[in-house]
Amino acid sequence: MAQKSSALRSRSRFLRKNRIKPRIPASRAKLLFALAAAMLAFFALIVQLFSVSIINGKTWTEKAMRQWSRTTYLKADRGKITDRDGTVLASSYTTYQVCVNPQNIQVDDRERIANVLSTYLEMDYDTVLAKMSKTRIKRGTQNNETPTYELLSQVKIKDQVDKEVISQLNAMQLGTGVSYYADVKRDYPESGYYGQLLGFTNVDGDGQTGVELTYNSYLSGTDGYMKTDTDRDNNPVPGGEEEYILPIAGGDVTLTTNTGLQAILENALQEACTVNNANNAYGILLSPQTGEIYAVGSYPTFDSSNPPRSDAKVLLELSKNRIVTDTYEPGSTFKVVTLSAALETGAVNPNTMFKCTGSLLVKGEKIKCWKSGGHGTETLTEAVANSCNPAFMSMALRMGLDTFYDYIYAFGFNDTTGSGIMGETSGTVTHKKYIRDADLARIGFGQSISCTGMQLAMAFTAAINGGELLKPYIVSEITDSNGNVVLQNGRTVVRRVISPTTSGLVRTMLQNVVENGSGKNAQVYGYSVGGKTGTSQKYEEDGSVSSSRLIASFIGFAPVNDPQFVCLIVVDEPKVPSVYGSTVAAPFVQQVLASSLSMMGVTPDKSNRSATVPNVVNMTVGEAVRALKDAGLTATYLESEENSLVTAQAPRSNVTVVRGSNVVLYSNGYSFFNSETVEETEYVVVPDVVNKGLEDRIMARDRLEAAGLVIDYDPEACVGYAVSQSYPAGQKVPRGTVVFITFAVKE
Repeated sequence: MAQKSSALRSRSRFLRKNRIKPRIPASRAKLLFALAAAMLAFFALIVQLFSVSIINGKTWTEKAMRQWSRTTYLKADRGKITDRDGTVLASSYTTYQVCVNPQNIQVDDRERIANVLSTYLEMDYDTVLAKMSKTRIKRGTQNNETPTYELLSQVKIKDQVDKEVISQLNAMQLGTGVSYYADVKRDYPESGYYGQLLGFTNVDGDGQTGVELTYNSYLSGTDGYMKTDTDRDNNPVPGGEEEYILPIAGGDVTLTTNTGLQAILENALQEACTVNNANNAYGILLSPQTGEIYAVGSYPTFDSSNPPRSDAKVLLELSKNRIVTDTYEPGSTFKVVTLSAALETGAVNPNTMFKCTGSLLVKGEKIKCWKSGGHGTETLTEAVANSCNPAFMSMALRMGLDTFYDYIYAFGFNDTTGSGIMGETSGTVTHKKYIRDADLARIGFGQSISCTGMQLAMAFTAAINGGELLKPYIVSEITDSNGNVVLQNGRTVVRRVISPTTSGLVRTMLQNVVENGSGKNAQVYGYSVGGKTGTSQKYEEDGSVSSSRLIASFIGFAPVNDPQFVCLIVVDEPKVPSVYGSTVAAPFVQQVLASSLSMMGVTPDKSNRSATVPNVVNMTVGEAVRALKDAGLTATYLESEENSLVTAQAPRSNVTVVRGSNVVLYSNGYSFFNSETVEETEYVVVPDVVNKGLEDRIMARDRLEAAGLVIDYDPEACVGYAVSQSYPAGQKVPRGTVVFITFAVKE
């Protein structure tokens, strides 16, 4: 038994060691492989289904909807723009879009239809024919197949075609090969005016510049649409569903302007620019009681109905409403701010006396008066009438830096006015930490500070309206398509700057400027007028003061005791022999004020003798002077012009003016510039603070100050040594110029 048991165990071990594994039949293996492949395919299908329905479901649904339906967008009517009296300045009317359907045009009829369309639409024949023959790769073509092409179903030919032209095309029996769709075009009934203010729209009806752009969200409205079920050929399915959403018309914008006053101002600007051979002229007419802008514009201008789109650079320049976009040194017109602040602080009073010797020495710097030899001893009223620079320098120095700067900021400088006119900038008031006494003195008479015409007009308004700085506004209200008011503007007081008593003194002194001083050319028959002249310098590209490029301006108001209008006109780079605000700009402010007071029915408040301006154009200057003298008027001209012919005059002929007024004569015999009108400016040489070793901030400041210059730098990066300077060493710049220095740590 023991041997048998041992044998069995040995056999068992042998079988376990050498056992034969059972084989799986081939059919069963194939079945298992197929099952695994099916499960893998099913899993891939689940993943793809999840991707299509969940991850990209929205995208595929939109694509399917585009194939199953056709959406026609319905353009919303753009709102109107009107002036304060309801005169329509901008509106929209229905035009049409012309399209061709190449698949519906017989080959032998293409040339006839192309000829008709090119003739009536005033387009190039070849261009129209090419559009009618446009093709695309035929649907269903696979990547490995030779592509076949088919004609496009529809191609746009032209936008904004008038209804009359569509009627003419319909009469030509063009069949289903041509389609028409309603479109909208912008119309500007008063297109001779308002160019920069209104701006214009693009072919889609969206605002591009001016009020059209600034208030585009109110004017544009909300487009609607019509969605229709279609078959594979994009034809409507009979009985299919339709979804129709009505468009919501845009709101209507009412401006504060008056079209009659706008015409008066723009005509004056055109004349001022033309007779003075200037680069441009711009101006504003507003209410000093409310801040409403009655008229604003620039010349040269453009027609909003047909802007010069072909030249983007020219269009950009013409689109600027320079009263808010351009900054300049205001010159003597800024003296109104200095006078108001000095009276309010008690630095001067009506009994203050000044002595002008032709210059004033300020901390070793000699700053000249515009009048060689000076004005002698003068009262405050006389100093204002004489526009005496040393007197206003003295006022600024008496107030001191901190006090004067407080009033400069209070009058609104270095900040935008919020007028609502596109492109408004803020001007530049140099930080007082960089201002020396000489700089402060210059600011007193309108140098070393820059502003926009709008800032100056509002500061002037505060000086003469009782002392309140107002927020100007160009939009009166905006109503939605249902007539509900959604935005409304009104009189807004920013702050009180001076007292009513001070304001009354300023008005009186500015009236004396017009009646007895440099502003005589602004006198208006029957009305008391106050104002201030201004002449300032421009700078060359290298930062130096130009000896010939000047800006002349005049700002005036009337009537004096109850101001209804403030008018500012700025003439940029007039090319006439004598550039003064009194002769270049004042006559045109007079023209605007006289016409505006008369048109608006303002009651005359002054009795004075009148005279009618004769027509002296085409006379010699000598003859014109005698004719004006016989009419009780005087003339402004150069003696060297006496035998030259008069080419223009301001005021124009047949205008009623105050007896004794000046008439400015323009002749064909003058030279362009008179260098005596340009104040002498002291120049200094910029030192080298970069290549003199390791100049740190203190050393660089000392070197610049020693040269009469002011250092500026980034306070967050002023560690280390000077590595660059904004003006190269050796360049001559006006004393007081700010030089920016960049500092860095050297390795």
